[in-house]
Amino acid sequence: MADASSIVNNGVNVAALVAARDELTKAPAAAQFKWRAACEWKDGTHSHSTVEGFYGLGQEQHHKRTFTFDADHPELFASEDKGATPVEYVLVGLASCLTAGIAAVAQYRNIQLRSVTATLEGDMDLQGILGIDDDVRNGFGGIKVTYKIDADAKREDIEALVAQSQKRSAVYDIVTNPTNVTVVVD
Repeated sequence: MADASSIVNNGVNVAALVAARDELTKAPAAAQFKWRAACEWKDGTHSHSTVEGFYGLGQEQHHKRTFTFDADHPELFASEDKGATPVEYVLVGLASCLTAGIAAVAQYRNIQLRSVTATLEGDMDLQGILGIDDDVRNGFGGIKVTYKIDADAKREDIEALVAQSQKRSAVYDIVTNPTNVTVVVD
């Protein structure tokens, strides 16, 4: 860990995060958020999704810009490979959420990060989604996340950063716990 006289800068405004936590503790209704994404089918297995607005702090909010994502399947599935597969987006979401948490916790704990890289692998048996075997799960059988972290900290402190990130990660929670999903046709 950095000593008390050094200034750690991992690019996270911890004071703002702590202040937000304090304010939301006083006004729990403001902590109720609705995240949104829209998706439009293009052709074949290709779709185009956008993320623009969300609800939080008691009102509609907007990102600075609209974010776009193309999803498709690889050519080996007779598709055009115009984007990452939807399951790869899940891996990206998990990696991004855990990594953001590591940076925030490191800043809070006065640990200077030099580099953080994650490699994710999700094991999947396609017999499920292809309808070959109904006993095979459609989703991942398991996900392995491997971090390489270079920081001014002991190994046990780095491991504690990762553990705390897991504990507070929304995406980690989503993929490790059942989530109620309702699908309707308008």
